[in-house]
Amino acid sequence: MSPDDSELIERCRAGDLSAFEPLVEKYRQRVWRLAYQILRDREEAWDVAQEAFVRAYQSLPAFRRQSAFYTWMFRIVVNLATDRQRQRGARARALGGEPVPEEEWERSVPDPTADPAGLAARAEQREMIRRALDSLPLNYRAIIMLSDVEGLTYREIAEVLKIPMGTVMSRLHNARKRLRGLLGPLLVLALALCLGLYPAALWAQQAVPVSVRVLLQTRQAPAAPPPKAEDPYMRKLQQHFPNRQYEQLDLIQARVPVGQAQRFPLPGGRELEISPTGVRGSAASIRFTILKGATREVAVSADMQPGKPFSIVGPPHGSGILHLVIVAGE
Repeated sequence: MSPDDSELIERCRAGDLSAFEPLVEKYRQRVWRLAYQILRDREEAWDVAQEAFVRAYQSLPAFRRQSAFYTWMFRIVVNLATDRQRQRGARARALGGEPVPEEEWERSVPDPTADPAGLAARAEQREMIRRALDSLPLNYRAIIMLSDVEGLTYREIAEVLKIPMGTVMSRLHNARKRLRGLLGPLLVLALALCLGLYPAALWAQQAVPVSVRVLLQTRQAPAAPPPKAEDPYMRKLQQHFPNRQYEQLDLIQARVPVGQAQRFPLPGGRELEISPTGVRGSAASIRFTILKGATREVAVSADMQPGKPFSIVGPPHGSGILHLVIVAGE
C-alpha cells in the first residue's frame, strides 16, 4: 500500500472523514470503469461505485492492510457489480424480457460533415466489440479488466477475486484467447474502449482528458517524398501539405480538472498551459496558452468535441514553427 493511502486510511480510522475524500478522487474513475465493464450500464455503474466507496469507508476498521487498498477496493466493486448483474438478470427473466444495452437506445445527432461510410464502419466495429465483450462470462470480463486495463499483477488479481494464482493465469489465458478468436485485429481497439473513453461520463466528473501532439513544421520541400506515415493524422498532413515536413517532438497526455490550469513543457524553454473552463453536453471549453518566461506568445480558446482534433500553429522554433495538434476526450 502506498504511503499516501496508508496515511489517509489511518486518519479515517481516527475519525477524520475528510481524509477519505482524496481516496475517492484517486480511485473513483477506476472503480466506475471496472463496474461499467461488468454491468455495461453507466448509471448502474455510478450507483455501484458510490455504494462501493460507502462500503469501503464503513469497513475500514476491518481492513487488515495485508493487501493494497485498491485491490481491497476492487474486490468490493467486483462483488457488488456481480450481485447487481445477477439481480438484473433475475428481474428480466421474471418479467419475461431482456435488458436493452444502452448503445441501442442512446442516439446522437449525426455530424453532417462526417463520411457516412466511415461512420457506418466505425459503428459496426463498436457493435462487434460490444457483442464480443458482452458475450464473455462475468469472470472473464472482470479478469480482462483487472489485468489488461487496470494493470494488476497475477497476485493482486488473485487477492481481488479470491482465487488461486494458477486459476488467474489459466482464466486470463482463456479470456484473451476467446476475445482474440472473436475480434482478431480489433482486440487492441477493444481494450482501448475498455479504458473507459466515454466522454460524457468522464467529463461529468469535471476532469477533461487531453492529448497534445507537439510537431515541428518546416517549410522547405523534402528532397524525396517522405515514407507514408502510419499515423492517420500525420498521413493527412502529408497529403494536404506535401511541401512541408512534420516531425513529432513530444506527446502530452493529461487529465485536467475543470477550473484549474496545468502547465507542460514545450521545446525552446516554453510551456503550454491547459485550462478547461467548463463542460456543456459532450463539449469542453478549454483555454490554451503558450508561454516563454513571462511572455504570452499564443492564447486561444476552443470548444472541443470528443475525438476531434484542434490545431495551434505556434511560435518559431529552430528551422520551423511549432504545430500543436490537440484532442480532448482521448
